[in-house]
Order: sequence, then C-alpha cells, then structure tokens
Amino acid sequence: MGDHHHRSQSSSNSHAILGIPKSASISDICKAYKSLVTKWHPDRKPDADSRFTSINEAYRALSIKKKDDACNGANQTPRKKKPSSSDDDSDDDDGKELQISNPTLLSRTTSRVSPLPSPTFSSCSSRRGTTPPLMDFYTAFPITSSGGDTPSTPREPALLSKIGSRRFSMPIFFSQSAVRKKPQPVEKKLECTLEELCHGGVKKIKITRDAISSSGLIVEEEEILMIKVKPGWKKGTKITFEGKGDERPGTLPADIIFCIDEKRHSLFKREGDDLELGVEVPLVQALTGCTVPVPLLGGGQINLSIDDIIYPGYEKIIPGQGMTISKDGKRGDLRLKFLVEFPAELSHDQRSEIVRILEGCS
Repeated sequence: MGDHHHRSQSSSNSHAILGIPKSASISDICKAYKSLVTKWHPDRKPDADSRFTSINEAYRALSIKKKDDACNGANQTPRKKKPSSSDDDSDDDDGKELQISNPTLLSRTTSRVSPLPSPTFSSCSSRRGTTPPLMDFYTAFPITSSGGDTPSTPREPALLSKIGSRRFSMPIFFSQSAVRKKPQPVEKKLECTLEELCHGGVKKIKITRDAISSSGLIVEEEEILMIKVKPGWKKGTKITFEGKGDERPGTLPADIIFCIDEKRHSLFKREGDDLELGVEVPLVQALTGCTVPVPLLGGGQINLSIDDIIYPGYEKIIPGQGMTISKDGKRGDLRLKFLVEFPAELSHDQRSEIVRILEGCS
C-alpha cells in the first residue's frame, strides 16, 4: 500500500516536472521529454545539472509506470493474438518503456535535417543508462524525411549512408564534424591623406592569399580589393572584407579588416572636423597689420587681411574650410594659429626708439 502511494506521488511529481497532464499519452510524454532535455542539457546550460537530472528521473518514472500499467492490464485481460503485420505493431506501443535508440552518426555531407521523430520504445529493458551528450541525444533519433511522430526502429548500418546523403529542412545542431570554425579576422592599416578623407577617393589594395583548389591543394592567389573612401571618414574607421583571408583545411577563410589611419600632412593638422594651420609673421607685421596668403586643403589659397595686433596664441577662423562632416556633408573650420617671429638682436638705437614709441602704449 505504501509503495503504491509512493509511486502515485512520484508519478504526480513526474507529470509536473515534464509539464504534462496525468492523462498524457506516451507520445505526449516523449514530446515533452525531448523538448525539456534539449533545453536543459548541460552542454547548453552547465548550471542546470539538477534540473536535467530531475527531467530524466521524471521520464524514467513515467516509463516504469507505463510498463507496470501495461503488465497489470495484460494479467487481468489477456490479449488475443493478432496476425503479425507492420500496421498492428503500433497498437502495442502504449505498454512499452520509453528508451532512446542507439546513436546514429550523420554524414558530414548532411546539411539540413527534418524535425526529429519520437524515440523508440522497448519493453524488454528497464536499466538506467548514463546521460548522453547533447549531440548524441539528437543523433539518437533516426532521421527521416517525413518528420512524423510515429516511433521508428533503429536503422541498419546499410541504410545510414542513404539517410546521411539526403537534404533536409532543418540545419544540423551540435554536430562537431559539420562545423567549420572561422579564425580571428586579420587587421591591416590603410593610410589615407587628409585630402582623401576630406574629398573622398578610391583605394586599390593588392592582397595575396592562400586558397584551397578544387583538387584539394593549397594555392596562392592574388586579388585587387577596391575601397571607396567616403568624405568625412576618420582615423579608426574600419572596412571589412568577409572571407578574403587565408583558407585552411577544416576552417573557413578569415575576414580582412582595414583600419583607416591618417598620413601626416606637411601643413595641416586635423582636430575632429576642423583643420589647424600654423602661421608665422614677423614682429613688425604683427604690430602693424599684414595680409597673409592662406593655403587650402586640396589646392588653392585665399588672402587674409589682418588689422589686429597679432600676439602669441592669436587665432583666426575661416569657416567652411575644414574637414567634411560625414553626417550632413558640411565642412568644419580652418583655424589659423599665429606665431610671432621676434628679432634675434637689436642695436642700442633701435631699442631706444622702440621704448620711445611703445612707452605710452597700455
């Protein structure tokens, strides 16, 4: 009596763990188990060992209960022997224990699989097996092109090659032999002038890469890559060419990433969207005013008249002559930073004259 009560309580807990009603059929139990064991397998969730163990225990408990129910029913009501046929065999499945069939490894050429069928049932064994890895769990169910829920029997080795060469409707998951890893991308610097980064341009890069030929040999290939430099690009901008790296057996070709770098300019210095230009003027022009020819990025110049007194650190801004702004196509400013050139030496008379002239200035 106590054993019966314990089994009844265990059965209730098992139904709750698998998330199915007590009236669930063998097919429902199988589907629930298959879904949960896939979701909570330690290969996917390393911290879910206890949950995974509970799922397996619940599955085994319901399996044993189904077997006991079938045996009790057989003792009370003997079944009439039916003619042997493939159609009648499915009627006896309700009294069999749930047990996953032996794993069948898939062919490397298999790229897509159909929805997994239900695991096969066996009434001749009730031993507790070890937990298979997640990859083995998927390959434990023989793959069929129909994808139905009818339990299937283990395939003979002679049929495996036919199954493995078919094309199916779902990708293979967790098949280590079918996965080609991709190496880390290869980064290269691409130097661009300020003119190219301001006005745009086209860069041609010649690369040499290893590739696997149709005969399986590694050969060296040359290729010209074209990069269209867009106005407003900055240092650090990255351009990726997928699969243009070296190819090795068992791996996918790596990506090549070009990282924009700025070539040093002889006159200008970039500061964000602005350009800076240093201008040196003699002391006399700094005090009396002057006209400064200002070169522009990309060619040409403008003449800038200055009537202000130029002191060290004096700046003049020319709007719209800086770098192109990529967002709106406008341009930043050109900032002129002035340096005053002082005379190396003065005579006594020159010093006296300067003192006389500047003595009243504040």
